[in-house]
Amino acid sequence: MSSRAAAGPLAQRAASRTPRSVGERRGNASDTAQDTQLRSVNLDHVIKLLESSNSKDLEKEQLKTLKKVAKHFENGFPLKDLEQIMRILDLCAGKVKEQEVFTEPLCELIKLSGLPFQKKKSSDEVNYSTGVAQYIAKLGYLMAVPSSQVRIQICKCVISFYKMNTPGKLLSGYQPTSANYKIQMAEFAGLAQILVSSLASVENQLTEKLWVLKALQYLSISGVNCRLMMKAQAASRLCLYLNGADPSGQLVFRSSDILWNLLENASKEEVIKQLSSLECIHALKEVFVDVLHGFRHCDHQLRNDLLVIAVLLSENVAVPMIESGFAKLLIVLATFTEVKIPNALVKGLKLTYSYEDFEMKKLLFNVIRVLSKHPSAVQLLSENDVMPALLYYVKPNQKPGFHDWSAAQYEELQLHAIAVLASVAPVLVGKYLSCQANTLLLVFLEWCIGQGSSFHGTGGRGNQLAQMRYSLRVLRSVVSLYDDAVKLNLCDQGAIIQLLDILKYATNKSKEDVILLEIQTDTVFILSVLCENDLHRKELFSYEGIDMLIPFLQMDPKKLYSGLGYNCLLFSALDCLWSCVVGCYIAEDHFLEKQGIFLLLDLLALKERNLCNIILGILVDFCDNAKTTLDINTWRGEKDQTAANLLIQLWRQEELELGVRRDKYGRIVDMKRPIAGRFQREQKVLPMPANCPSFAILEISENMRAKLYSLFCKLGFENLPGLSAEDFVTLAVIRRYMDFKVGEVWSEICAELEEEFRPVTPDEEALKALSKVSEDTARAVNVLQTELLETQLHQEIQEEKKIYKKIQATRKQREMINKSWENFLIRTSNYEALKKAKKLQEEAIEASRPKSQTQNGAVHSTDIKGLHTTIGPGRLVTVESTPCQFMGGPLAVTDLAPRKPSVCKGALKRDQKR
Repeated sequence: MSSRAAAGPLAQRAASRTPRSVGERRGNASDTAQDTQLRSVNLDHVIKLLESSNSKDLEKEQLKTLKKVAKHFENGFPLKDLEQIMRILDLCAGKVKEQEVFTEPLCELIKLSGLPFQKKKSSDEVNYSTGVAQYIAKLGYLMAVPSSQVRIQICKCVISFYKMNTPGKLLSGYQPTSANYKIQMAEFAGLAQILVSSLASVENQLTEKLWVLKALQYLSISGVNCRLMMKAQAASRLCLYLNGADPSGQLVFRSSDILWNLLENASKEEVIKQLSSLECIHALKEVFVDVLHGFRHCDHQLRNDLLVIAVLLSENVAVPMIESGFAKLLIVLATFTEVKIPNALVKGLKLTYSYEDFEMKKLLFNVIRVLSKHPSAVQLLSENDVMPALLYYVKPNQKPGFHDWSAAQYEELQLHAIAVLASVAPVLVGKYLSCQANTLLLVFLEWCIGQGSSFHGTGGRGNQLAQMRYSLRVLRSVVSLYDDAVKLNLCDQGAIIQLLDILKYATNKSKEDVILLEIQTDTVFILSVLCENDLHRKELFSYEGIDMLIPFLQMDPKKLYSGLGYNCLLFSALDCLWSCVVGCYIAEDHFLEKQGIFLLLDLLALKERNLCNIILGILVDFCDNAKTTLDINTWRGEKDQTAANLLIQLWRQEELELGVRRDKYGRIVDMKRPIAGRFQREQKVLPMPANCPSFAILEISENMRAKLYSLFCKLGFENLPGLSAEDFVTLAVIRRYMDFKVGEVWSEICAELEEEFRPVTPDEEALKALSKVSEDTARAVNVLQTELLETQLHQEIQEEKKIYKKIQATRKQREMINKSWENFLIRTSNYEALKKAKKLQEEAIEASRPKSQTQNGAVHSTDIKGLHTTIGPGRLVTVESTPCQFMGGPLAVTDLAPRKPSVCKGALKRDQKR
């Protein structure tokens, strides 16, 4: 039993092993048969056969062999055989030129190249990558074969790379390459560049050209292929093919699609450069005119695609858009519905108000915006009534579906037109004024405050912020020209009061929004330009305008770094303050009453360089008003900082950034150039014309020291509160700033003269004397600074001594108290010490008594019997009464002594009895 039981599992394992071994042998046999089948086609023999000299019998054998090869590899070529297959393709291509019968076998082999290659190992894709790239490149070079069938088959093969289908039957032991393998190898092989170059050979064959373009459409999806195509001048080639004869219309569609891909995936600048020739622009214009009158949906889409390309080309000044007449055509198209002027360029053209026409209208507006940046296009814009066409939209949308556009479409076109107007108006100021654009914009802004609507402002319909925003941009762009005619035209129509209303409207909005901030910023800027250098306009601005500027100056400093635009608003407010308030005493007094100087100094205390520069300029001009200096001296910042101390700190910060030489105490180090910065010291002497400012003069406008000096000249250099010794040391330099600056100018003159020629002796002595004066001034300031520091040091030493004496007295008093306490403790614990202290006390009392006794005076004992203490008595003291015989003694006049009734009192009592 045991032996059979033991034999059972062994038998089972043997039985189970036998079928698996048989299966393995069958699999190996199948692989062997398959390998034998693969080896049945000897590619080397095929190559030798094709290389043999041609004969009729040999030709049949060659064709039969090629057919056998095609049948053998009907599921795809193995990677290891591609080198031999490539040689076979090359030989077949050579025979096609003389024997057309080889065309079909060649096409069959090319068709098989579109199937996935076969690999045995995953590493084969990398190992054979170079050979695969060469094979794919060979396919591209086969486009030179003068056979339409071969060329079309090559294009189909390339397209199949992007539509990879797994063959129905796979070779045993092989697997297809990955789906993107051929695409990557095509990029590596430069197939796209080869196909673009092959366009020249198919230029007159429309069918073949269309197939090549179709293949390039797929290849142009990749950025690598687009860059390769650009090397073969693909953009210019394709543009020239746009207006070629093609009844199907595929040529222009495929070419424009490839151009789009090139613009998106390659260098836009390089594409535009290739398209910038006059021939390309003419071709683009002609095909655009052809599709402009198309009625199909695809025609409208193609028209818009070409229009986008035209917009991109217009951005380059070098592109001959004006010379070709394309720019004029686009401008006329953009304005022909708004300006009813007959023009042959748009004769018979009608808008269908479809979505494509809506997009075309926006693109045409964009063309006008781009052309407005070209000086050569200004005359063209003026002649074709662009200004009236854009102003056509500066009016409210009074009813839905305005002029066949929906309300939303009209509003979007309106915003586009106003945005373009902001670019066009500055270059067509004459047209702008003649069309009364300011009047239209002000009326439109009044409508915006009242009952505007906007899909593009925050909040959706019923919100007028978008129209207001774009209209103010137009006014800002126009007033930025500082043209007196524009400013006068605006002010005559009450623009200042209306702009103040807009500013108030935007400020009263509770929410913080980027659009509202931009509206406020633009409004404040426009007001500053309008009121500058005009006293009457400043008076119009004064009360209401200042009340709205004050909150901007009280802005939380943290908002300046929020990125929403508060910094721009603050700078515009400061500029408006400088332009609209300074110089008008009524406005200045109102600003001072609102404690505006305090707000400016609070902003100055932030020590933001850009803010400080403009604020200091405002304060200098404000100091012409006598009330300003009082406010500046009254101001106190954090930790009770004074304005003088703040200004001196700014001076020191400025000198530190400039690299001015100072010692650790702030004293002058360089006596010859006491206020020169690092950059100024490094500059070499350059002889300059008299009308050109030197470095010493230019430096004044590049930092804040001149403004700080001017401000101290207004405030005075004496009796400035809150200054330390270090501040006085710096103030000594500030006080002599102008003298030092004059010295720098003379030094530059001397250096320039030395470079050119030697002055005459009197002039040379005068120049030396002037240089010595500047140096002596610097030394005198240095001495004064040293005295100030020594005085400060002496004061500090004296104060230190006083404090030390106070500490000593306090310490001595504490020691005396401690010693007294120790003596008291000794007396309470040591009786002998108590007796000794008592004795000393009695001796001290006795010694304090007068030596001569008062005659007839009572003597009282000061000792309390039985008392053993040395401390002073309490508040209750027993005093013996004075005997009567001593009534006239020393105590007679005291309150304790009995007194006799006075005569007056006796008389008073008698009078009362009566």
